[in-house]
Amino acid sequence: MGRLDGKVAIVTGASRGMGESHAKRFIKEGAKVVLTDLNEEAGQALAASLGENARFIKQDVTVAADWDRVVTETEATFGNITILVNNAGILGPVVNTVGLDEAAYHKVMSINADSQFLGAKAVIPSMLKAGIGSIVNISSLAGLRANYGFPNLAYVASKFATRGMTKAIASEYGANNIRANSVHPGFINTPMMVEATDEGGGDAMREIFLGRLAEADEVSSLVLFLASDESSYITGAEHKIDAGMSAH
Repeated sequence: MGRLDGKVAIVTGASRGMGESHAKRFIKEGAKVVLTDLNEEAGQALAASLGENARFIKQDVTVAADWDRVVTETEATFGNITILVNNAGILGPVVNTVGLDEAAYHKVMSINADSQFLGAKAVIPSMLKAGIGSIVNISSLAGLRANYGFPNLAYVASKFATRGMTKAIASEYGANNIRANSVHPGFINTPMMVEATDEGGGDAMREIFLGRLAEADEVSSLVLFLASDESSYITGAEHKIDAGMSAH
């Protein structure tokens, strides 16, 4: 018996990296999963490899109409939605604040933060019909501390926003049996992280107690727990998975 039997999930940014890992674990644990991403080729291939309980839908997470379409298609295919993992995100330019272009700032905020608002707004009505729901918003260690190795105001601002939105949703919908939690990874071995630093984690390695990058599946274990009924009394909280980086 799977830990997510009977659950219907949407996972954004699911064509690679942590999103891909979350989707695979959810399927393994019995959920029906809609994977969304702009990378249609990779997303379709992944969904096909996961079998009949997975479906890919191309989505721009910054567009409200795309969210409405994803919710409608998910309900028609699998039923009411009970899990939302807002995973899609970008790092943005690594530059000092004075050098940060306004358009680049708004792009990061739109993809990392605005999309999570749009996702919750679109999915909560389905969870209300189901009578249960778990929203897992992927933030970052940068949502807890201002800088963790390089300058990036837009990224930090977006990840702090995620943390605040999560608490607001938890307080508003707890009485409806809908929970919301944020996950704050440190340095994870994903394509985005390697592109930003290197395969060894760059200078940040000196702050990591365990002396290594995390694998995406290690984050998926936490996301799975928060999505499942095992965490039924946990909501409105931030969950660090950073090998001690925030303990300094």
